[in-house]
Amino acid sequence: MTNLNYGIIGNCRSAALISESGSIDWCCLPDFNSSSVFAKILDKEIGGSFEIIVSDEYTTKQFYIKSTNILCTRFSNGIDAFEVFDFMPRYQKEDMGYYNPPDIIRYFKYISGKPILSVNYNPKLEYALPETESIIKPDYIKSFTKNGEYDSLYLYTSLDKNNIQNKTQFFLEDDAFMLLSYNQKLLEQTVERQYLKLQRTKVYWLNWSNKTNITSKYTNDIIRSALTLKILSYDKTGAVLAAATTSLPETIGEERNWDYRFCWIRDASMVIKVMSQLGHQHNVKRFMNFIIDIIPDKNEKIQIMYGINKEKQLTEETLSHLKGYENSAPVRIGNAAYIQKQNDIYGILVDVIYQQFKNFETSLDNSESLWTITRNIVKIVEDNWEKPDKGIWEIRTDEKHFTFSKVLCWVAIDRAIKIAKILRIKEYIEMWQPLADKIKNDIYQNAWNENVNAFTQFYGSNDLDAANLLMETYGFIDATDEKFVNTVLATERELCEDGLMYRYKNKDDFGLPSSSFTICTFWLINSLNAIGKRKMAKSMFEKLLSYSNHVGLFSEDIDFKTKRLLGNFPQAYSHLALIETAINLSKDDYISEDGKILDAIH
Repeated sequence: MTNLNYGIIGNCRSAALISESGSIDWCCLPDFNSSSVFAKILDKEIGGSFEIIVSDEYTTKQFYIKSTNILCTRFSNGIDAFEVFDFMPRYQKEDMGYYNPPDIIRYFKYISGKPILSVNYNPKLEYALPETESIIKPDYIKSFTKNGEYDSLYLYTSLDKNNIQNKTQFFLEDDAFMLLSYNQKLLEQTVERQYLKLQRTKVYWLNWSNKTNITSKYTNDIIRSALTLKILSYDKTGAVLAAATTSLPETIGEERNWDYRFCWIRDASMVIKVMSQLGHQHNVKRFMNFIIDIIPDKNEKIQIMYGINKEKQLTEETLSHLKGYENSAPVRIGNAAYIQKQNDIYGILVDVIYQQFKNFETSLDNSESLWTITRNIVKIVEDNWEKPDKGIWEIRTDEKHFTFSKVLCWVAIDRAIKIAKILRIKEYIEMWQPLADKIKNDIYQNAWNENVNAFTQFYGSNDLDAANLLMETYGFIDATDEKFVNTVLATERELCEDGLMYRYKNKDDFGLPSSSFTICTFWLINSLNAIGKRKMAKSMFEKLLSYSNHVGLFSEDIDFKTKRLLGNFPQAYSHLALIETAINLSKDDYISEDGKILDAIH
């Protein structure tokens, strides 16, 4: 059994996954949503990778430089040792913009002895569909596609290019570098130049981490999650990706494989809400601009997801030539879910707009645009809240009256009223309050099931749904309300297995779910904490943290039995929930017995 033992590096333009043994097994260039140049993770034989080969005498240890997205892999046999620092450059330019080219730098640091290694540089451009050829030029190795759509890649290095091309062993006697770029370089590439980029990138990430407002015994976990969410934030437009990969299966051998390199309004809004709590206003501002740009017209339908460059059509295709992760086909690019109707996105989006008005100063222009979007969403909710939808879990067949969707429709109107109060526009408060009350009454009347003694998945259902644990988080119901307490206890009883949560247990389009959805376990922990079961919540949280991979990263799913990570990776949803839960559990650490909040030490 293999686990997703990968570190991620990135620079808010693209990202790469690097295995414990130092192999780059996934990378798309020049951008997150471009075709892959390495895809061994999706096909061990033809996907392509960038490996560092040493003998079995060597052991490897992988870790991040503290509070950065620079990944270090240390190779040692006890006498001979070297380290490889992998990163994608990101730092401030003199004109105040950011330097974040489509480059991967592998900086080799000589430690001791006479380490011997070889490099297997095997790029496969365009998802390994056409043949890729590599040739040695005076300054670089150029790789390009021979037929089909033309694409190319450049590898600069201080090492012998013939050794790399022929996969020949060599001794590492001094620091060295390999720089992989989508672009041809205009300046001479030297070891000194790469060392400078390493240091400047390190300083950028250290400064960014230092701006993160943290007071918690889980600080390291929060920082790692925040750094991961930052990587998944696309600089060019402000979009936030759900994950860096496509088609990593929710369950080995099944068909639940999707492309997550898109911006889901729900996921991104939740990420931005957390980033706002951590004090990263720049990310919030960039995402708000993304939202303003994709919703320009008052009558325009809001999609559940968009391309990271604001694309509205995300046609789904299957790459049948790739075997898939551990032979779990199909490999998909694009995502047909973009045409689905999911009514919960409106509440999540207006909630984030409300946070913006509440917590940050907004320019008049920005405020007016966000107020127009808010009024537009209220109109959409008014016209649609009584209709069924596909729900948060993107059921591809039947539409139902999902409880969570109804609750979030209420959230949309409730937050719109709160925004109107901030803006002191009384007429809208009076106009919208009856609608909020009507939706709330409808939920209490139709979503509560006396037999189950809980709010159920959809109107008339006997099944439970982990998403309903968020009813309290969004302020729909109080944590002390008997109905919420009973819903939490019933959900834990029904959906929790060995400390991990199902989303739901009833059949969907692909049969019965068989792996745990990571974010749902965080939701349960939060809910248990909210209803006063703090000890149980902390114990579950610490157990869940132990299921992260070797560098503290989480994917979308966890296998109930083996605890291996499954699904797309790293998953923004999982990491934003980790941060939220850690913050909530830490609040108790700063409350004295008389209930006063103690001065927190940063």
